[in-house]
Amino acid sequence: MKKRQLVAPTSESNLKRIKKEDKGIKKKKEGRRVEKETNVDIIKSLNLLEDDHDGEGSDIDSPISNVAGSLQQNSDDNDSGLIEGSETEEDNEFSHSDQEDIRTNGGATSEDSVDLSSFDLHLQHNLSKEEIDNQKNLKFSWDVPVIGVSNCTWRGTGQNILKDFNINSCPGLKEKLYEHWMDVSKTSGGKDINSPKQKMFFSLCSSYRDILHCNKRPFYLKGLEDTSIMDAYIMHSLNHVFKTRDCVKKNDSKLARLDECADIERFRDQGFTRPKVLILLPFANVAYRVVKRLIQLTPLAYKVNVEHMDRFSAKFGGEEDKGDKENGEELENAYPQVSSKPYDHNLLLGGNNEDDFMIGIKFTRKTVKLFSDFHTSDFIIASPLCLLNKIEETECNKEKDVDFLSSIEVLIIDHADVMAMQNWSHVHTVIEHLNRLPSTLPRTDVMRIRRWYLDEQARFYRQTIILGFYSNPDINTSFNQQCSNYEGKVKLKCKYKGVMQKVLPKIQQVYVRFNVKSIVDADDERFNYFVTKVFPRINDSDQGGTMIFASSYLEFIRIRNFLKSQNASFCLFGEYMAKKDIFSARRLFTEGKRKIMLCTERAHFYHRFKNIRGVKNLIMYSHPERKEFYPEIANLLDGSENPLCTALFSRLDRSRLERIVGTTWANRMVSSTKPVFVFCY
Repeated sequence: MKKRQLVAPTSESNLKRIKKEDKGIKKKKEGRRVEKETNVDIIKSLNLLEDDHDGEGSDIDSPISNVAGSLQQNSDDNDSGLIEGSETEEDNEFSHSDQEDIRTNGGATSEDSVDLSSFDLHLQHNLSKEEIDNQKNLKFSWDVPVIGVSNCTWRGTGQNILKDFNINSCPGLKEKLYEHWMDVSKTSGGKDINSPKQKMFFSLCSSYRDILHCNKRPFYLKGLEDTSIMDAYIMHSLNHVFKTRDCVKKNDSKLARLDECADIERFRDQGFTRPKVLILLPFANVAYRVVKRLIQLTPLAYKVNVEHMDRFSAKFGGEEDKGDKENGEELENAYPQVSSKPYDHNLLLGGNNEDDFMIGIKFTRKTVKLFSDFHTSDFIIASPLCLLNKIEETECNKEKDVDFLSSIEVLIIDHADVMAMQNWSHVHTVIEHLNRLPSTLPRTDVMRIRRWYLDEQARFYRQTIILGFYSNPDINTSFNQQCSNYEGKVKLKCKYKGVMQKVLPKIQQVYVRFNVKSIVDADDERFNYFVTKVFPRINDSDQGGTMIFASSYLEFIRIRNFLKSQNASFCLFGEYMAKKDIFSARRLFTEGKRKIMLCTERAHFYHRFKNIRGVKNLIMYSHPERKEFYPEIANLLDGSENPLCTALFSRLDRSRLERIVGTTWANRMVSSTKPVFVFCY
């Protein structure tokens, strides 16, 4: 067997793992004599198990586990409205275990040998107080270029896990998953499929470190979607779920042969509840894509039956999804009708844009169960809003609970930038409620629950993967403060070319820097500069047609209140306004009956008007988070005489600024002694 090379976050834990590895090699040699007899016993024992109690969160009493307590299934808590039943004889056949899934880059072959995959090394590690204290002092100390992407690098804390990266391996991945993944990749035909870039990202996932990927190309933009990243995190999640199930089954068979008085401390392999993977997504149509891909990437032996697929398509899909190809690719004529909205807006919001959804997915030996009870699911795929509502329900109704969030070991937040356009505070609240002690008695044997769950250390073992087209201060704050994985962190650092070339040539863009002493005073300094330097010129001018663009809703409210206090002639274009009020405001502004229009980025995100007539002067109070919005808003000046765009910025706006003007110019603008910069292409 080819040994994998893993580096622990601290020297002390690294020594422990090396000793464990040496011990495992010795045990492997001693166990080879009885391996055949042992394997026969395992197969006989596992054949007796029913699949519905193959792991934690079982509805049926296990013959080898003492259930500490049971919960009545409430139809409100079970989105499917179904009651779990027993499996068929066909489902009870022994078909998958670690004995069948042997790869040179992960997994041991004998029952008595120690599996040194990253899965076991991560979950079996005994966390020290020193490692917990060191979480506050993490520093990104190494950089590795991203294969195939010249302008991006991976930055990480602790030891450089990509130093000896092997582009020809997927470390720790089960054999059946790997083979099926390669088969699917060959038929998908994407250029990023099965690429070194994809395998590098999978290696990061399998290292169980927290990841922030802020340059994932989304499916709704023109061009090829970065499907390789989605495939990698789906395969990592499937691998984690199946290895968890294999571990529980293997220990079940061992315990069945032990005496009642035997020490079972070494068989702790479960959490309080069964769900191990939580995937947060912004819209139902995005969840539809992810679940379809998850089912497609599941090996055929695990999905002989897919229950409730029709119901899933009806609830999560839309009319445009019915004709999708089997491999999940978008049809070229998905939106054949002429639309006044941009292509990406139609693709993201034109289908099923429901933002209050949740579904549980459970894997048995041969069946994928959609709409399974949340407490007994393996995957939970939900929107932040839906989980927030369920959390608030538990505060009002003590009979309800969100204990299915207590044992999440892999959290994936995909399309984080879109969630930022919804309400990132919902995501923040959901993360805060993960890995808490359950409010009711667990359904599993307490003696099988891992020690670090009982010691309230589960958040240090949870892996969080945040993916988005860009990052912002809220996303960065959650990654820095709410992700406490003891393994460490990895994030993507990119250089940008900017989008200034997409602005029409005749539009003059003036960037004005205002001084900021600290981040605490940044909002006040911006507002004071607007009040003292910008607004007087607007107020003294007889010319109307001034649009003021504010990125956040709080800025929108602050400017609105100021304009009211000045009895200014203005109208509003906000995200919480009704459509009829928005159209009324546009009419008043176009006809010149209102001199100023105040709008927000979220309002533009949800409406994406290609043209707002009457804009003669544009004030960028703050830059949009989404870089593609900048040229769209600036080009609203098209058709006016002497169009002028004035943008305010400070040295703290570097990350937002570099996506628009480019990294090189952004660095120069925040450090230069000159406060004014003029762009005119």
